[in-house]
Amino acid sequence: MAGKPKAFSILTNGLLKENPTLRLLLGMCPSLAVTTLAKNGIGMGIATTAVLIGSNVVISLIRKIVPDKVRIPIFITVIAGFVTIVQMLMKAYFPDLNEQLGIYIPLIVVNCIILARAEMFASKNGPLLSALDGLGMGLGFTAALFAIGSIREILGAGTWMGIALTADLFDPATIMILPPGGFMVMGLLIALVNKLSNKSKKTKTAEESEKCAMGCPGCEKAS
Repeated sequence: MAGKPKAFSILTNGLLKENPTLRLLLGMCPSLAVTTLAKNGIGMGIATTAVLIGSNVVISLIRKIVPDKVRIPIFITVIAGFVTIVQMLMKAYFPDLNEQLGIYIPLIVVNCIILARAEMFASKNGPLLSALDGLGMGLGFTAALFAIGSIREILGAGTWMGIALTADLFDPATIMILPPGGFMVMGLLIALVNKLSNKSKKTKTAEESEKCAMGCPGCEKAS
């Protein structure tokens, strides 16, 4: 039974607690560059998630036979293989999205989120947990990009997923689909996530302090 809570914790870790974009501040380049539209954020997030899951599983399987001195080049080679597969599939089935994302699909190879999870998690854990870690981190990355892209598209273009929303309400603020707008939206979302995370920590700390005040038997803090 202990394995299930651990697996669930690994899966949900990347959504908020260690969100790669809004908490760990990884993958900033694509997070700012492709999020002028919500659909671009989803596309980039799904592509990165696929690479994360695939590379994590393979690296986990070969972790015991890879010499320590050459592990980074081997990890990058594995990641590059999955990026190539994802790019070929996007060119075949989603050519418009592939053209929109452009150079940022090949650049997934050097995305620090991918290499960080390979080095910190997949190289130390089994394939199942590594797949869950890749899925959780990928979902967190996708959610962050989708949120940033949605806000920038609505305020900067007056649309959302290509649907006109604010045509009769206000004129779009062009700055929101420019780099300064990306920095502003990301900064505000990072502040919001940090506030929610700190509030959760304070609540948990208060609950633990209350339990300690009750004087549990054998506890060093018992009065």
